[in-house]
Amino acid sequence: MDSTFANQIMSKNVLSLDKSASLQEAAEHMKKLNVGCTIVTEGNNPIGIITERDFVTKIAAEGRPLFTEIKEVMSSPLITIEPEETIWEASELMKEKSIHKLPVKENDEIVGIITTTDIVKISSVGSDSEMRRICDQILLRMEN
Repeated sequence: MDSTFANQIMSKNVLSLDKSASLQEAAEHMKKLNVGCTIVTEGNNPIGIITERDFVTKIAAEGRPLFTEIKEVMSSPLITIEPEETIWEASELMKEKSIHKLPVKENDEIVGIITTTDIVKISSVGSDSEMRRICDQILLRMEN
């Protein structure tokens, strides 16, 4: 049975900023690149993530100044998935961890990101036979 893998649906448009960048800088870059999150790095190592949701719950709701460094509000440790893992594994991890953005990591480098929107898109595309195949995969996973 065919599977769909993380590297097939991930977006390669990933923004990374050093942990010392300000919230203002992060917001400006996210807007410019039209992305919903920033991978936070220390050197070249990914150490966390800051999302649009963080801007609501950890920044605006708490009245943090925009010059605050992103390391102060990032979610860490960074939860990632490998490129060759299936979208079902990605979906399970996202559900288990209650996250909407899942970075794809290969050789200690973030190479892409999967969002809940990506999962919905792949689940809603295709013919009836494709949907039947997807449902069969779900049922097989439930039996195991």
